[in-house]
Amino acid sequence: MPITVTRLAVTPVKGMRVREVGAVRLGDRGAEGNRVFYVIDDRGRMLNGKNLKYLQTVVADYDGEGETLSLSFPDGGEVAGEVRYGDTITTSFFNHPKEAREVGGAYNDALSEFFGQPLRLVRTTAAVDRGKHGAVSVVSQASLTHLAALAERDGIDARRFRMLIEVDGIDAHEEDAWVGRPMRVGSALVRGCGHVGRCVITTRDPDTAEGDLDTLKLLATYRHKIGTTEPLAFGIYGEVLEGGAVRVGDEVILDGRG
Repeated sequence: MPITVTRLAVTPVKGMRVREVGAVRLGDRGAEGNRVFYVIDDRGRMLNGKNLKYLQTVVADYDGEGETLSLSFPDGGEVAGEVRYGDTITTSFFNHPKEAREVGGAYNDALSEFFGQPLRLVRTTAAVDRGKHGAVSVVSQASLTHLAALAERDGIDARRFRMLIEVDGIDAHEEDAWVGRPMRVGSALVRGCGHVGRCVITTRDPDTAEGDLDTLKLLATYRHKIGTTEPLAFGIYGEVLEGGAVRVGDEVILDGRG
């Protein structure tokens, strides 16, 4: 049985709701247009779903060619238009300095009003957690099915784990063994670099951001003492060796052959 891509999910603003797409183009920074913006506070610190719980309830849509961005809020509010950039500033990204360009206009006002604190939107080349080594992420459909069975649920929404690529055709957690191996995904060549350790965000409903499933407790029942690069791992992350297009339905060929 071939290994195939069954789902692709992206968001232009880090921490906002991921959405399924039919295709992406991978470069060394990951999928084009994916996580190219992020939110900072008045001290310049990047904020994600851990410190802005309802950030994932905001839906962002970005057109990189026309340089337009829209943000839709759960209360019905929306702000959209052409993105206009200001100065390049130094922000704090996971406690490390990161250069980013300020985004002006109504986006900052809308975010600040919704979250009740001063917030700004900034633009960078890529706001993925692990830099180039984390440009892509992969999880198997079988891993999701296995976790759902442990939770005594019919299924688990894959958006809960915010992964770029979902695949089918392997057993549960077989992707663990892909760390260190190159793989051809569509026309791109990527290599697994590590296992994705999980946090409280995965316990929340991907639409409402309310806690509804203790994924961490479930993972601890069978993933606590295994040899992964990060604790309570679910899926892997990796780097892009050769850029290219990836579409739902594309085959995944391990060791880069084909």
